[in-house]
Amino acid sequence: MKEDYYEILGLSKSASAAEIKKAYRKKAIEFHPDKNPGDTAAEAKFKKAAEAYEILGNQEKRSQYDQYGHAAFEGGQGFGGGMNMDDIFSQFGDIFGSAFGGGFGGGGFSGGQRRSKGSDMRIRVKLSLEEIAAGVEKKIKVPRKVQAPGVEYGTCSTCKGRGQVMKITNTILGRMQTSATCSACGGSGQSLLNRPPGTDAQGMVKQEETVSIKIPAGVEEGMQLKVTGKGNDAPANGISGDLLVLIEEITHKTFVREGNHLHYDLYISISEATLGISKDLALLEGKARIKLESGIQSGKTLRLRGKGLPSVNGYGSGDLLVHINVWTPKTLSKEQKTFFESMLEDPNFVPSPEKSDKSFFEKVKDMFA
Repeated sequence: MKEDYYEILGLSKSASAAEIKKAYRKKAIEFHPDKNPGDTAAEAKFKKAAEAYEILGNQEKRSQYDQYGHAAFEGGQGFGGGMNMDDIFSQFGDIFGSAFGGGFGGGGFSGGQRRSKGSDMRIRVKLSLEEIAAGVEKKIKVPRKVQAPGVEYGTCSTCKGRGQVMKITNTILGRMQTSATCSACGGSGQSLLNRPPGTDAQGMVKQEETVSIKIPAGVEEGMQLKVTGKGNDAPANGISGDLLVLIEEITHKTFVREGNHLHYDLYISISEATLGISKDLALLEGKARIKLESGIQSGKTLRLRGKGLPSVNGYGSGDLLVHINVWTPKTLSKEQKTFFESMLEDPNFVPSPEKSDKSFFEKVKDMFA
């Protein structure tokens, strides 16, 4: 059952027209979308208050409601017939005064007119890990729809510039008046007077524009950035759409990314693994020297903290994980072969893993722990 309109506005049935307007303004400001962004419950209450005021604020409709209740407006003749946010602001925008600039989103409506918004555009931008590590500014050529020079607009003849058209329907309860967005101009209140050659039906033309895109460090594959106002323009001096930038990563020849961590396979010789050695690693930015202890085993992982990729949210950096791989030669000289044959029974060359040397399966288990 629908709520009583007087109860929605917190009024008695004897309330005056001024009291009804004052009560609605109070509710509308309290639950206004600009004041409660993303709050669906507040939006629902905002719409209910507008529905109540649409009936009680009109003397004829109020009389019908007082006599027949909600039944007076069944069949889509009243507010329940489909008024949306745009209709609320275009019809009751003056109620808010200066509280929210007279319209939704800080003045997007005026006198019932609605500014149209151009369509968004999507592009893909490929980045190397080096660019992701440092952040980069890309200049991209974008073919946008813009309003062509020489286009002229005039007052819409259908709605007379109001952006709204009124409809009067005869019912058993009397004549009912409702408003709707003008289909001829889409609510802008303007119509095309002069369309230069080579333009589309709305006087728009494609034009290539170089757009500068600042990409922060640490972005990931699949992330989407928005450049406001760099999508397609809207006709009749409307609001431009946005440019949506989808991030793609170029596979690196050396590093493998895992979130903000980087993995690197370092191959060393048997001699280097046996004797120990210091190695210089080329990072995405600069270098790092690591020391490999003598007797290091293949499969050992060294962690260089903070040498990975920065967090896109600014929460530090990931690590660089260096995986040691001891490379075994496939061909040997006669002298080398003789040496290794002589070492076959040497105790130092007999595998003797320590408890700290984890097996392959233990390492896999740790990875998924």
